[in-house]
Amino acid sequence: MPVIQHRPVSGLLSGRRKAVVLILALLALAAGWKLLGRGSGRPDMSMDAPPVRVAAALAQNVPHFLNGLGTVLPSGDVLVTSRVDGQLLRLHFAEGQRVKAGDLLAEIDPRPFQASLDQALGNLARDKAQLENARKDLSRYAKLVQGSFIAAQQYETQRALVRQYEGTVEADQAAVDSARLQLEYSRITAPISGRLGLRNVDEGNMIKSSDSGGLVRITEISPCDVIFTLPESQVPLVVQALRRAEAQPAPHRLAVQAWDREQKYLLGTGRLISLDNQIDSATGTVRLKAVFPNKDEALYPNQFVNARLLVRVLHDAVTVPAAAVQLGRRGAYVYVVRQGEKGGDEAELRLVTPGISAGGLTVIEKGLEPGEKVVVDGLDRLREGIAVRVAATTETPRAESADTAPENGPDAVSAFAPGTPPSAGASSPAGPAPGTGGAP
Repeated sequence: MPVIQHRPVSGLLSGRRKAVVLILALLALAAGWKLLGRGSGRPDMSMDAPPVRVAAALAQNVPHFLNGLGTVLPSGDVLVTSRVDGQLLRLHFAEGQRVKAGDLLAEIDPRPFQASLDQALGNLARDKAQLENARKDLSRYAKLVQGSFIAAQQYETQRALVRQYEGTVEADQAAVDSARLQLEYSRITAPISGRLGLRNVDEGNMIKSSDSGGLVRITEISPCDVIFTLPESQVPLVVQALRRAEAQPAPHRLAVQAWDREQKYLLGTGRLISLDNQIDSATGTVRLKAVFPNKDEALYPNQFVNARLLVRVLHDAVTVPAAAVQLGRRGAYVYVVRQGEKGGDEAELRLVTPGISAGGLTVIEKGLEPGEKVVVDGLDRLREGIAVRVAATTETPRAESADTAPENGPDAVSAFAPGTPPSAGASSPAGPAPGTGGAP
């Protein structure tokens, strides 16, 4: 007879009790998840609203600069050398002195050259006397040959002698001119206007025209030039700006600024002269040349500068602080604070098209209107439609001054106040930061 085993009642009840507890725990977890707003598409508005700092989008004129590295070059650079050999008698300049073209700089012993000139003049006088006598003989021979008193051959010989003396006199005259020129070369004058450097030769030394060191160097830095480079990707912007400038009723040149190495001080404002006719294939850059008045001589030859070329001014551009623009999977976006259905503030994720960045602000080409408030701080806890609490309001940075001088046209820029640092990244497209909130 089979034995029937009975399961203890207490064990059965214990298993059911565990199942009930597990179900209740799952229900409690689901309810808590829903209450925290994490189980549905929209967060529950009853949760604590995260504090944020906002700024209002501002419409303003934004100058578009292209930044490049440049080197200052003098408009004139001459190494003064002697054209003749001799002993240096006197120097008529001080190191660092500013001279004008034609000023006397040095004298070489003129006595050898004066002697050569006197000798050439003596030879010229002698040969002129011989020529004059030969011409008189030729005149007499012409009368005698007409009466057949002398042979025609003797007359022709005299004519040849006259022509010979004429050639000798011309050669003597050339020798006189050469000797006089050598005497003039013994007085060394400034070929251009500019500032003198350090002298390379002292008085009393023998100098030669073949000396490579020269006497002194003259550089003209008022005005001076700046050669700088831009990436090849920015060439179309420069070409378009040049065409716009040429199409103006009063054509003008594009403005160029020169800042120091640390970009703390404005050294000068000049005008673009030319764009090179080809791109350097080795570096992928193109060279540009600008001229600067440099009346205060703040720019120095071979000095490194940061050049900034103004290509256009964006009028009434919508701008926001650069920190407001984030980058997600679908592109750049900002969080706009708007009034929700229940009357409170809530965050709206807005896709935007950013433009250039300048001075801590970013130009928004599409997707935002002036006056709308965007979140600049507290982005890490934001999601679409979440309630927010505006803890502080900050102002959108002002763009650099780009006041247009009437004589320079609508796209020219006036000189910036010295000491005003340029905007970082003013020449580059906006680079939104990687999204810290909910990326679209």
